[in-house]
Amino acid sequence: MNNHAISKLDDLITTLIDSVKGYEHSADKAKSAAFQTLFRDLAAERQAAVTLLQDHSRTLGGKPNEFGSAAGTVHRRIEDLHVALGGGDKAVIQAIDRGEDYLNEEFERVLKDEAIGTETQAVVRQAHDSVRHGLRLVEQLKQQSAA
Repeated sequence: MNNHAISKLDDLITTLIDSVKGYEHSADKAKSAAFQTLFRDLAAERQAAVTLLQDHSRTLGGKPNEFGSAAGTVHRRIEDLHVALGGGDKAVIQAIDRGEDYLNEEFERVLKDEAIGTETQAVVRQAHDSVRHGLRLVEQLKQQSAA
């Protein structure tokens, strides 16, 4: 059993679950139907990454987290406040952008960790594809909202 790899996977799983909940929450808050659909699609894609990492953690002998973090809940409440104060979809996009940047940094840290085996690295890279996809989409949204 590789406790170090399991611990790193569990950290990513918790952060990804926060991301799924964040996208679901953003879909509920977004005013435009296009954003609602986009955020639900991203939540589903992110959930697939959660499942991938959870399955790999179990393969390594871990008992992966099924819940997000308290910090993720706080982040969503702050986002609610921004929307309530009139930030609208732009505030939602900014909140998602911050979340995606944080998630990307977490993945990059794990991918640079030489104490994690190549098989686990490959699974983490596969889950990271969802994060990179999210980053690209948020960048497009920022450009569209600026236009």
